[in-house]
Amino acid sequence: MADPESPTANDSTAPTPTQVDDIAAKLSNLTFKIWPPTQRTRDAVLNRLVETLSSESVLSKRYGTIAMEEAYAVAKLIEEEAFSVAQESFSTDEDGIEILQVYSKEISKRMLDTVKARAATDSAPSGSAEADSNKVGTAVSEENSSFSVKDED
Repeated sequence: MADPESPTANDSTAPTPTQVDDIAAKLSNLTFKIWPPTQRTRDAVLNRLVETLSSESVLSKRYGTIAMEEAYAVAKLIEEEAFSVAQESFSTDEDGIEILQVYSKEISKRMLDTVKARAATDSAPSGSAEADSNKVGTAVSEENSSFSVKDED
């Protein structure tokens, strides 16, 4: 069995100085471009938006869900507008992280604005979703107090 300290055992697997220089040169020319996102990435964002808008989530528990067909149209509009805003603020001097944050924040903001607006128009005549949630909280409190009164009897 070969000694791991022997020069012949290490020479076969260790890169030569020339190979190291070649690898370093290739890596220095390697660029990682984060903006603009690929169409595949944008499609993934769109699919996630549709899923969030049309299925049960923390957001839908508060503001309701949107039918799948409408959710797709809304999600497409949200993503396109967010991309457009981010693209307008993009500078070639940036590394892309800042612009990706703008894109992400725009999507979140627009999604929240959309579901809030829908909830406001779909809400009962009382006027707002907050008023409805306050009514629910009051009803639960009254129900709990009536239970405690019954327990005391």
